[in-house]
Amino acid sequence: MKLHVICHMIASLDGGLHPSRFTRSPDGDRAAWSATYEQIHQQLAGDAWIVGRVTMAEMSKSGPHAPADPGKVDRPCHVARRGEGGYAVALDPSGKLHFSGPDIGGDSVIVLLGRDVPDSHLAELAGDGVSYVVSEAAGIDLAGTLEVLSRDFGIRRLLLEGGAGINGSFFAAGLVDELSLLVAPALDGRFGHQDFVAFGEAGLVGRIELAMKSCETAGHGLVHLRYAVAPR
Repeated sequence: MKLHVICHMIASLDGGLHPSRFTRSPDGDRAAWSATYEQIHQQLAGDAWIVGRVTMAEMSKSGPHAPADPGKVDRPCHVARRGEGGYAVALDPSGKLHFSGPDIGGDSVIVLLGRDVPDSHLAELAGDGVSYVVSEAAGIDLAGTLEVLSRDFGIRRLLLEGGAGINGSFFAAGLVDELSLLVAPALDGRFGHQDFVAFGEAGLVGRIELAMKSCETAGHGLVHLRYAVAPR
């Protein structure tokens, strides 16, 4: 069964990603915007959510603690826990993330890793009760990885909530089915600020098409836009 991917993001009117850098509004504040974002996250009813390494590092907050003797490790997939609530998925090609336990906010962690990550790091993750999927190709095959998440973990609905890079990679690969975008009544205004989706100099022209599903106010000056996404 094909995994359904929804890119769920919040952005300023000029595409900024970080509410801490948004201008103020009499219609609402950053705390209210973040709370609304989380409320809609729950309403979208994903089995799992996925972010990149930088975002997950802000939540995992642990240092390296690999065992001296890793012993035999599972490749390419290690399932530590299955079917226990939701999943928090992290894209970490170089194996730089570390965890102090098996979950983030009650969601079981799955790490997507590059082929060259050493056994010692895999042993560390397994010891912490963290599941992982190691790429068998030189780069991470996003489509193949989604098949593993569906087959081995039973994930059917994935919320893509990363930065511009990971979001852009999923869009460019034709793997996003829907865009859920909350637009805040604010501006970022910095030169070179990061948009919520980016894919190199070529961008996404000619790669995808968007068709509006709904447009609703969400309180606190927020507008909630939903689009069906189709690859071209």
